[in-house]
Order: sequence, then C-alpha cells, then structure tokens
Amino acid sequence: MTRSQKPDTAGDGEAQREIYITQRDADQLNELIKEVGSNDGDARDRPYLSVLSEELNRATIVEPERVPPDVVTMNSRVELHDGSQTWVITLVFPSKADPETDHISILAPLGAALLGHRTGSEVSFRVPGGRIRTCSILGIPYQPEAAGDLAS
Repeated sequence: MTRSQKPDTAGDGEAQREIYITQRDADQLNELIKEVGSNDGDARDRPYLSVLSEELNRATIVEPERVPPDVVTMNSRVELHDGSQTWVITLVFPSKADPETDHISILAPLGAALLGHRTGSEVSFRVPGGRIRTCSILGIPYQPEAAGDLAS
C-alpha cells in the first residue's frame, strides 16, 4: 500500500519536505501511539505523540524494499551536524532508548523530527524549555532496509 499526501506548510511559512516511512514502521508506530496514548502508557511520552502523529499523517508510506537508502527509518544510524558538533544516533522505539549509547527514542523531539527525512535535510525540533534546535542529516551509515535487515 502506498499513500502520498501533499506536504503541509510549516509554521514559518516554508513548505515542509516530503518524508518517507516504511509500511512496517508506520504500522508499529501507529500501534505505539495507541498504546502510549491510552491510560496504560507512559505519561512522560504523551506530549510528543502529536508530533509523531503529524509526521505519520503527512508521510508517503512505502514497502520496506522500496524505501530509498538515504531515508531515516526506525533503527537507522544517523550522522547529524548542528554547526558546532557532529554526532551519530540510532533511532529506536522507546523501550530501546538509551541516551548513554546514543539510542534516541522516536518519541523524543529529535527522534520524531528525523523519521522519514533524507540525507542532506535540515530538521528542526523543540527541545525541553521551548528553544528550537536545527541540525543537518549528514548521512545514514546504517539503514536496516538498505542492509537487507527486513526482519527487525
């Protein structure tokens, strides 16, 4: 199943870039949204559900075998740069998040901002305290789909 939507307009008036999400990731993330949004979910994650939900709603959904290799998907390692530093993170589900090992949750502001964007994109996200931070995606050293790791 493939779904395309026109990108929305960002709050600053600029058109948002089209993003891509695998069908498998979309299914798992929609389940996560339902779980965390229920009374049984972790209340600390609820504020970020709307950001993730918005990203999913505007995404182009593709089968895992068809996702371009330069797109950030779940479990991708992503090289980022924000003017003064370069670092690599792995985008993971909340249960595998660990800031000490740079495993960033999809429910974190940075995680939700990265999902579906391509190498060369700039992503902006709101950090705790309200400040907007922007970083560039320099590369994707590992993407499960490109590596043929479709079972994870």
